[in-house]
Amino acid sequence: MNSTIILDASKDKLAAALEILFASVDAYIPFDAARRYTPKEREPYDALTDRYLRAFESSLKFFRTLERFREAAPSESFRDLLQRMEKYGVITAASLWIEMRDTRNRVAHEYLPEELAKIYADIVGPATIELRYVLAQSSACR
Repeated sequence: MNSTIILDASKDKLAAALEILFASVDAYIPFDAARRYTPKEREPYDALTDRYLRAFESSLKFFRTLERFREAAPSESFRDLLQRMEKYGVITAASLWIEMRDTRNRVAHEYLPEELAKIYADIVGPATIELRYVLAQSSACR
């Protein structure tokens, strides 16, 4: 299969994952750590975190596909991959992606309301800003 076709398919998958995340972000109502939510009231927050996980992983798959498209050898580490994406202008800062990975990892392990509120704020704030940037940059990637 032609590498351009593979890159385009990866961009399409990324755009689809980001589109659904952005729908959750656009509907986001700040989480009140002091309030006791019913399971039904928690659903939008669960959807937000699930969609963030998918968007994050789709981004990484796109980064690896783009790297294979442009480079002879893949990065040896996550940090190297991010530094390459920063060099390409696809992301704003590798350090932010390290923080976003930490947010991704905390999603599965955090249940305290105060920590959940911070996770949700990180997703709808800095992570979403960065992911909107990635979406804009990805469309121009070759």
